[in-house]
Amino acid sequence: MAGVQRAMSEFSLDLGPLKEPLGFIRVLEWVFAIFAFATAGGYCGTTHFSGTCPGNQSTKDWDVAVGFCYPFRLYSYAYSLPACNGSTIPGFLQGDFSSSAEFFVCVGVFGFLYCTATLILYLGYQSVYRQSARGPMIDLVVTALFAFLWLVSSSAWGKGLTDIKWSTSPEFLVDQCKPDCHAGDFPSMGRLNASVIFGFLNLILWVGNCWFIYKETSFHKDPNQQPATVEEGGVSGP
Repeated sequence: MAGVQRAMSEFSLDLGPLKEPLGFIRVLEWVFAIFAFATAGGYCGTTHFSGTCPGNQSTKDWDVAVGFCYPFRLYSYAYSLPACNGSTIPGFLQGDFSSSAEFFVCVGVFGFLYCTATLILYLGYQSVYRQSARGPMIDLVVTALFAFLWLVSSSAWGKGLTDIKWSTSPEFLVDQCKPDCHAGDFPSMGRLNASVIFGFLNLILWVGNCWFIYKETSFHKDPNQQPATVEEGGVSGP
């Protein structure tokens, strides 16, 4: 309880760090992390293909719409393919791309949470952050780690998205269609394309921010420089 009261007493809101690269870039990271996981997570799309039965005038043209959603375990999405004899043939999408998609979203969510925590530290506990070398050093290590995670997750998700586009392409599905099939509308992938772009933008932001955090560490500052102290009450030595 005493620790909580002490922390509350040390809280002092100061928006000044937002005018500095350290705080401003952190805000950008916070925003772009939201865009990254929000555009990938919760996505749903639909692919279409159609066909006819040649020589059978009693059978009408048919259309199949196959829906799929994040996290893109495509093998779990089934559809019914009409047969020329009046029956239906079950079909499934192919592939499981959940690992790269969930990894990318996980990095985005944890990056957002870390940005939130450090912004509270920058704006409310700036003196605590800078009074020792430990705070900037931990911040630098974690920021560099997230930069690496953005590189790996964005690259993996970009490859996974390419495979998803192929597996859900109407042209790929009609190759497995026994009657005379025709490719329909491609699923809209603009939102997923944007998620990959946001992922690499996050990589640039987090890598760039490492330099400004490095400037706050003891490795960049003069080791002989003494921290400034503020004397209150006008007390002076004899």
